[in-house]
Amino acid sequence: MTVPPHARGYEGFTGRIGRTTDDSTPSWAPVPSAAPGSPNVVVVLIDDMGYSDIGPFGSEIDTPNLDRLAASGVRLTNYHTTPLCSPSRAALLTGLNPHRAGYGFVANADPGYPGLRLELADDVLTLPEILRAGGYATYAVGKWHLVRDANIRPGANRDSWPTQRGFDRYYGSLEGLNSFYYPNQLVSDNSAVDVDEYPENYYLTDDLTDKAIGYLKDLRAHDADRPFFLYFAHVAMHGPLQAKPADVAKYRGRYAEGWDALRESRFAAQLAQGLFPPGTEQAPRNSETGFDVPEWDSLMPEQQRRFARYMEVYAGMVDSVDQSVGRILDTIEELGELDNTIVVFTSDNGGTAEGGPEGTRSYFSQFAHVTDPDWVGDVPHDEELIGTARLGVHYPRGWGQASNTPFRFYKGQSFAGGVRVPFVLSWPDGLRKQDGDNGIREQFTYVTDLAPTLLGLVGIDPPTVRGGLPAKEFDGVDASAVLRDGAIASSHTEQYTEMTGNRGYYRDGWKLLALHPGPDVDAPRWQLFDVRTDPTELHDLADRFPEKVDELAAAWDEAAWANTVFPLLSGGALAVRRPAEQALSRPVRILAGTPPLERYRCSKLIAFRDFEIATELGGSGFAPGNEGVLVAHGDPQGGYLLYIEDGHLVFGLNSYGRYASVDAGPVPVGARRIEVSATVAPRLRWDFTVRIDGAPTGELLGQVQLVGMAPWTGISVGVDARGPVSWDLRERRGPFRYTGALRAVTYTPGPVQVPGGAIERIEREAEYAAD
Repeated sequence: MTVPPHARGYEGFTGRIGRTTDDSTPSWAPVPSAAPGSPNVVVVLIDDMGYSDIGPFGSEIDTPNLDRLAASGVRLTNYHTTPLCSPSRAALLTGLNPHRAGYGFVANADPGYPGLRLELADDVLTLPEILRAGGYATYAVGKWHLVRDANIRPGANRDSWPTQRGFDRYYGSLEGLNSFYYPNQLVSDNSAVDVDEYPENYYLTDDLTDKAIGYLKDLRAHDADRPFFLYFAHVAMHGPLQAKPADVAKYRGRYAEGWDALRESRFAAQLAQGLFPPGTEQAPRNSETGFDVPEWDSLMPEQQRRFARYMEVYAGMVDSVDQSVGRILDTIEELGELDNTIVVFTSDNGGTAEGGPEGTRSYFSQFAHVTDPDWVGDVPHDEELIGTARLGVHYPRGWGQASNTPFRFYKGQSFAGGVRVPFVLSWPDGLRKQDGDNGIREQFTYVTDLAPTLLGLVGIDPPTVRGGLPAKEFDGVDASAVLRDGAIASSHTEQYTEMTGNRGYYRDGWKLLALHPGPDVDAPRWQLFDVRTDPTELHDLADRFPEKVDELAAAWDEAAWANTVFPLLSGGALAVRRPAEQALSRPVRILAGTPPLERYRCSKLIAFRDFEIATELGGSGFAPGNEGVLVAHGDPQGGYLLYIEDGHLVFGLNSYGRYASVDAGPVPVGARRIEVSATVAPRLRWDFTVRIDGAPTGELLGQVQLVGMAPWTGISVGVDARGPVSWDLRERRGPFRYTGALRAVTYTPGPVQVPGGAIERIEREAEYAAD
């Protein structure tokens, strides 16, 4: 056809443009499309679950669905991750060492250095971005924790939110932890879910599983061919520990013999399964101060009974996770795609010591009363409430060491108990085991290897640019050859690790390690282990091989500079926040009907300071019959609320699960302004005064301040939304929405009144616990 002289093209358009479609040729931009037969990918990541907590790694807990995956797939028995959550998630999703990805710590601080950006940089590619560009549908549910908590609120930067980082859909918690019965805030795609009250029998793991299944069914109803990537990052097993009654009931009485017997039985099962070579020694109970675990038989019968209850709840939660995995597998099988689906199951770090030596009824108080052990009074509590919505418990650290069988130490440390975790991968169509292959892989692998390995299995090469910038190249290696053949040596031969001064370096079977319990973060006392013959890191060879210590210490130093590890966090650096956050402490007027505010934003209005709360009643002021909550901030784990019931004004404070209130008397007809003043008192207390139209009507004195991670649920006006501050009031009146005219509530923060050293200690512990 002759091109008309008046025809012109448009830049970038590959067809032909005439004056009408009769003399034009259409063209369509190519749509990313995966190769025919590409496998689906499912990555299930668990939080704070140790090496031995599932059946394929020695556990007595019922995990039939994980047993099924292990039987059809491979187990990486020498897989390592970082000691904390955000760094592990960043490394898993980017293939980069955590500091290069910007996550040298958890996303609850902001020290202001390159390795501690705690946001993904513009030149960092993520696994979902790469897979989506390769034609995959991408979904994420559960815990994200790659957004600085200052950026979770509306109006803040969303560059590190899931849907900005390659996921088509997201549903879950951007926080590092959450309640399983009353999540403080859930996010769907780019917005907080506006919910006042969760339905009866709500449980977070079930909610996340329902959403994940819904995404997969929705995709297949619209597209029969497009492969999917599902990243299911469980909030379990992070504290507070809460489990459904039916799941706990399965394990009643199962842990009466204690953690010493449990460690022995699990280690025997691990040896029988071939997870360790004959002659491997189990680590003795941790004895170092702050990590130590008592002999079970030395405990009083009351302690043994109560401590066992914690582990029953923990086991019920693991069981619930396995049920969730089963529901996902059943859905994919119903779609006819299970054999061509790569399924990965692993944990972000080892079991934790955060419950202290005796466990805690209040997870948040455990990290808030570091300046005064008797501050809250975390005394024995009603055992029947352990694991329920009414308490936010965590187990004693003896169970954490049992979780990490057969290793030493816990989450947060660079020893194996903190960084060596279970790993199961199944792909029946693509990884068929040869006769005699037990599926056990003993080669060293690291969390950064997962992204390049999955891309190698599905046959997609990562782009070299992101948004016009040269993309950072992977630090991890493709371990798919190891998955296929257990005789092939690992190509990941050396690896540094560092977290809050805990550090290590692995090279060719040698492992150099150092704890950081002392005052100088840059004065490591190195220990050296040959983990080929001593996988449980018991026999320190540093004195025998000083030249090897010097070699690996120099290698650690070189890797630290290359990976932006420096400067090491010392003193109060973890509590540092960028100056712009001071704006969050300005007075704010919250109109009635505003959705519940985000947690961190709310904390800046009250933490460590005096503050004033003023409620404005509209219309003609208070009228007989008006009742309900005027303002509420928090939930069963800690908070306060102001409400009117039967004509009386009541102010209540929940101090980490201990509730106190004051009846501030009848509210006069026509009252227009109701106020609460909080004044800082000695020993981290508040004195509260309640006023009606300027006249004092009640006091609540000497109350424990809510700091650290509490209050967990944000401020709501005119209703006690989500988790109840007062359990009794919720049972009687539900969320108790105010029935009269309520215009607004104004918060006026005063100056910080608590000494800076105490604030740094509390916030450091709270940030660490938030992981």
